[in-house]
Amino acid sequence: MTLGILVLALVTAERLFELWLSNRNTRRLLADGAKEYGRRHYPWIVAVHVLWLASMWWLAPGRPLNFFWLGIYLLLQAGRAWTLSTLGSRWTTRIIVLPQAPLVRSGPYRWVNHPNYVVVVGEIAVLPLVFGFWDLAILFSLLNAAVLSVRIREENKALGRG
Repeated sequence: MTLGILVLALVTAERLFELWLSNRNTRRLLADGAKEYGRRHYPWIVAVHVLWLASMWWLAPGRPLNFFWLGIYLLLQAGRAWTLSTLGSRWTTRIIVLPQAPLVRSGPYRWVNHPNYVVVVGEIAVLPLVFGFWDLAILFSLLNAAVLSVRIREENKALGRG
């Protein structure tokens, strides 16, 4: 197995774990009376992420790695872990709001309203750069920006921010 395939396998495993965690948290939150918002755009987010990762699997095996960008990607994972651990059982890939629950203002949320999206923006751009794909970094960054513009607007509305 090449290092590039190992990187892709780890990213894929992380994403699958996050989907499992998100589904578990979503079920628990909905059982506790939470409400889901923004369902219509969710398939577009999934599509962008699936196509992003699939394009890496299609094009990247056998390519040399840029270790600078790999290091940046690993730093982004620290941000992801911090965000997920701060939200705990309230973290999902969907917009799930538990009525009467205060907004989280600890961890990275002290400085940024949507730190998970900051990490995702970075990941979408940086993983293709690990393999030297500037064109994919730009393409998927633009697609991600389009879906995140809808997502953040919906989430802010659901959280009473606008």
